[in-house]
Amino acid sequence: MINRPKYIKQIEKALKRSPVVAILGPRQCGKTTLARQFSSGRKTFFFDLESSVDDFRLQNPEMALGELTGLIVLDEIQRKPELFNVLRILADRPGKHAKFLILGSASPGIVRYASESLAGRVEFIEVSGFELSETGVMDEKKLWMRGGFPRSFLSKSNENSVKWRENFIQTFLERDLPSLGLKIPAVAMRKFWTMLAHYHGQIWSASDLSRSLGLSDHTIKRYLDLLTGTFMIRQLQPWYENISKRQVKSPKIYFRDSGIFHSFLSIYDKNALMSHPKVGASWEGFAIEETMRALKPADAYFWASHTGAELDLMIISNGKKYGFEYKFSETPKATRSMQIAIEDLNLSHLWIVYPGKQSVKIDKQITVLPLSDLSSIPIAGRTL
Repeated sequence: MINRPKYIKQIEKALKRSPVVAILGPRQCGKTTLARQFSSGRKTFFFDLESSVDDFRLQNPEMALGELTGLIVLDEIQRKPELFNVLRILADRPGKHAKFLILGSASPGIVRYASESLAGRVEFIEVSGFELSETGVMDEKKLWMRGGFPRSFLSKSNENSVKWRENFIQTFLERDLPSLGLKIPAVAMRKFWTMLAHYHGQIWSASDLSRSLGLSDHTIKRYLDLLTGTFMIRQLQPWYENISKRQVKSPKIYFRDSGIFHSFLSIYDKNALMSHPKVGASWEGFAIEETMRALKPADAYFWASHTGAELDLMIISNGKKYGFEYKFSETPKATRSMQIAIEDLNLSHLWIVYPGKQSVKIDKQITVLPLSDLSSIPIAGRTL
């Protein structure tokens, strides 16, 4: 087991500010384990809403929960959305007898219900699989290959990791999606998901996929939003503003977990990965997720013009723009496209993130940075 002190601190601080804290993330990413680690040594009541016993205990939730004090953990909250109104009542009681930690795997419904019922009472924390700061730099290639889902990463063999991911995908399609009330045939969603793997790191085109699958653009977009809402896919939105160049206005698509991405492409070991034509795109997606977790930007975009200039990632902090390019190369260099991005977007700085070990400033506004050093980046005069 890998300890996750960063998240423990986040939860502790959030519960001091808010009566309800929601931990969101994909199935099997370690939310329950994290909640149990946090609750260790604390007076805690744990309810697993997938358990028929706990479901029975909550037949009268206001009475059952209202009598408890301390920390109350509600796991898989998306299964009983009616609890959000109860939590509002309990969170508003004078004296604040209890704090609530709710865990969920499907963000759109939870965020909507929580925002409507618990406005001003809830704080959200998004949890993903393991990240490089938790596994250590020595396991960077292993994390990239297997992905961050704990059981995949911690498997005793690569074969076991591959098998776990295959079972995860099957269970997600055949059980998890139907449990959310989504009546989409597992075969159709698997085919869509598989085809989506070939768009990883590319600009989204609903019409291309709709023609290939014989479905409407609206249905294809609904499938994509579903995978986004369940933390499987990241839609990186484009940045565009009123400047002279024509710019791309469709999102880029990335698998959020590199191990799941590799499974859909039947990449099962390092040799297959290194020889695959998608190796660069795979590393780019892996590195972007690491950047998002390390820096936690409020706003993140990509940028591309129809003349060919582009930027993999742009974040905004304190009104300033910062750029990131991801190069799967031991000797990355500045390009004309980067210079155009700096000028057109008025970037304060641009980092070229690569899988090497040395940080080198190659230009006044451009620094080559190892993936493992992301958390040291100074943004707007401070180190995140």
